[in-house]
Amino acid sequence: MKLLILKALASSTRLSVLEWLKDPVGNFPPQVDGDLVKDGVCADFIRDKLGVAAATASRHLTLLTQAGLLIPIRKKGWTFYRRNEPALRAFTNSLQDDL
Repeated sequence: MKLLILKALASSTRLSVLEWLKDPVGNFPPQVDGDLVKDGVCADFIRDKLGVAAATASRHLTLLTQAGLLIPIRKKGWTFYRRNEPALRAFTNSLQDDL
């Protein structure tokens, strides 16, 4: 799992997504469906902020999700993403212990 997380974190784009999701209210506009904090940020808003094609954004979000760093929530046909804080803490603690 550590290798998967390291791969996900090896991209400045994915690091930006994690950084933005740390403060979703400050980094994204209000949403019609889904609370920015509780439900996460709509994938379309993340894609728009990244300025990339939908397929590219989807690949970045999928890698972060597979690594366990993001939690996806499906709502009304949309996917919302929020940080998985316990997983992020566990990884940073593990990394600190290993080094």
